[in-house]
Amino acid sequence: MAWHAQIISLMPDLFPGPLAQGLAGRALKEGLWSLNCTPMRDFGEGRHKNVDDTPAGGGVGMIMRADIAAAAIDTARQDHAHLPLVYLTPRGRPLTQGLVRDLAAGPGAMLFCSRFEGVDERLLEARPGLEISLGDYILSGGEIASLCLLDAIIRLLPGVMGKAESAESESFEEDLLEYPHYTRPQIWEGRPIPDVLTSGDHQRVAKWRRAAAESLTKMRRPDLWARYIKKYGKNAD
Repeated sequence: MAWHAQIISLMPDLFPGPLAQGLAGRALKEGLWSLNCTPMRDFGEGRHKNVDDTPAGGGVGMIMRADIAAAAIDTARQDHAHLPLVYLTPRGRPLTQGLVRDLAAGPGAMLFCSRFEGVDERLLEARPGLEISLGDYILSGGEIASLCLLDAIIRLLPGVMGKAESAESESFEEDLLEYPHYTRPQIWEGRPIPDVLTSGDHQRVAKWRRAAAESLTKMRRPDLWARYIKKYGKNAD
């Protein structure tokens, strides 16, 4: 069975969006993954299908109603009860490549896209799920975050990328940033490709790439470097 993305959103027309292009789009056409949307507005109340209300205790903005959001989740679960429920929220667990790999290894995910100031806390208590954050910033809603998460997952699915090793050597796979890349021309604006990369010596190339990745990580991401040292027992000096 193909990996499945079940989206719960007020804006289902945003999907598949950019995921209909490139590797993800080709994989979607080939059936390597599938996508379906549950429009939350279908469960709204009144003539305008309202799904939100003013915050209890006062304040700015609007809050998504728990009863309406739960109805959308419950309906989606009728056909996809096996999928883990994921909330895209700034207060969630930071997204890492490890978490992406875990989700890619499963059957799929049910992605709930919040809007406005967020969703009634009682929904998260009554319909618990994995809360994921893309970073310490605010988006207008969970749809863009869902697209980013799906893009990261889809490229790891079997058959999507051309070579398995191309994914294994990318940034964050070993708590390292990716090494620098070069291609033709041999010299560009006076800058040559490092000689080792054109030596034909695969062992030297691999050693150079590992050293370059370690150097970049140590300089730019000390948090990753510390984790790498702890995991692999490297000498940080």
